[in-house]
Amino acid sequence: MSAPGTTSEIFATDALQGLSVLITGGGTGLGRESAFELARCGALVTITGRREEVLADAAAQLEGAGGEIGWIAGDVREPAESRRLVAEVLDRHGRLDVLVNNAGGQFFSPAELIVAKGWRAVWRLNVGGMMNMAQAAHDLAFESAGSGTVINVTLSPHHGMPGMAHSGAARATVEALTAELAGRWARAGVTVTAVAAGHFATEVTAKYPESVRAGASRTVPLQRLGTPIEHAWLVAMLASPLGRAFNGSTVTLDGARDNWFGPWPPPGLADEAGEVPVEDRKGAAGGQGPGLE
Repeated sequence: MSAPGTTSEIFATDALQGLSVLITGGGTGLGRESAFELARCGALVTITGRREEVLADAAAQLEGAGGEIGWIAGDVREPAESRRLVAEVLDRHGRLDVLVNNAGGQFFSPAELIVAKGWRAVWRLNVGGMMNMAQAAHDLAFESAGSGTVINVTLSPHHGMPGMAHSGAARATVEALTAELAGRWARAGVTVTAVAAGHFATEVTAKYPESVRAGASRTVPLQRLGTPIEHAWLVAMLASPLGRAFNGSTVTLDGARDNWFGPWPPPGLADEAGEVPVEDRKGAAGGQGPGLE
């Protein structure tokens, strides 16, 4: 994560001046970095998530550098909660211009060990949460304003996600819904895009086995992990007027990870028995692990 500050490295400080932005899952990782960058560009940013202490800490980090971010605790998996979150942003700022659906998660497990409970948990957050928030933003803010932007954060690669089949299926659904909603809501002035994020160096990657972290950059043709600020720059661009031209598109930011072909598993990822390791987490395989926080 880049150090919080009040000046963007590449955008003008008024590039998003006055825009009201709501970012789900904004207390950590890529969501937090996006919140910092959008605030640097002049946006009125509100972050949300389930853990109040995490949200408060993220807001305090930017405040210490001279910026400002608001926060609201809530659970995007619940339709009523999603509507409450949007309504509170409207109460605070009188408008909502951009929704960044960043909340998501998964756990590492071979496909055959994913039980129904684990599958539902991943889909409820990654697909249900996205739709709850997009629908709430459309109904309560965008439709009456005649404008609005939804940015859905998904995952790369698009050739499948061995070890995370549940997430691969869910993220593909989000991309399909992005294209569908872009077509349906275009006449209402609403733009819907998606960002397919590759492997980034965040605190979230620490939840996965060391062999996974060590081998991740070797599966990227660029031969390095992405930096959170690179993701945040893309989100800021899509939130700008130029983002309207990307309506219905999924923009992949993964150092050409989507273009990678080779043996699976990549060298260094499997253990001595040739198996991809299962994530070390609480509960039985297929349950709600830390990747769903």
